[in-house]
Amino acid sequence: MKTIKTIDRPALRDQIYDSLKKAIITLELEPGQRVKDKDLAAEFGVSRTPVREALKRLEDEGLIESLPGSQTCVTEIHLEEAKNAFTVIAALHRLAARLAVPFISEENIKQMEESNSNLQKALDTKDVICAVEADDHFHSIILKASRNEEIELALDRVISKVRRLEFSKFSSVDGRKSLEQHKNIIAAFKANDLNLASSLVEENWLSLGRILIADGD
Repeated sequence: MKTIKTIDRPALRDQIYDSLKKAIITLELEPGQRVKDKDLAAEFGVSRTPVREALKRLEDEGLIESLPGSQTCVTEIHLEEAKNAFTVIAALHRLAARLAVPFISEENIKQMEESNSNLQKALDTKDVICAVEADDHFHSIILKASRNEEIELALDRVISKVRRLEFSKFSSVDGRKSLEQHKNIIAAFKANDLNLASSLVEENWLSLGRILIADGD
């Protein structure tokens, strides 16, 4: 008789957390929408315990909030929080770029160029999810090359505060500007120009923040 392989509770909780977080960031679960642990447990086919643990983690990150009357809702998008988050995100990416310059390889450059090409295709087809994924991959190459996991951990705690805004305002962003900025970033890395690469990466994030925040005012 075969033994059924079960998923331990921490892994189950993490899977539910990842699924709900993605749904919140991509606006599948909209700001202000109520979420019920009972309904989610039924949807995932699990008990309420791992769902509650996932919701608690999302609440700690500011994506879920508990309201009077035992209601749990997706938080609204707050522009001031997003503005502050962009400042932190830009600074962390600038640091990562400075650390990455000595370690960027020809393969990394090729990967960055491919990511930018994928971003171009996603923008042409107005595919917001693919566009964000391509942009994420572009910057992840730099983050990995920085060889500092603490930067990535710090970014994980704040990136969600701006991703929802990015999804909600995608149509208002001129993606061509980001494409050109990426090309300039690649050129700076090719030239091993530490100061230029780091400042261009920071401005790439700050300029996106200015556009999104201004559009939301």
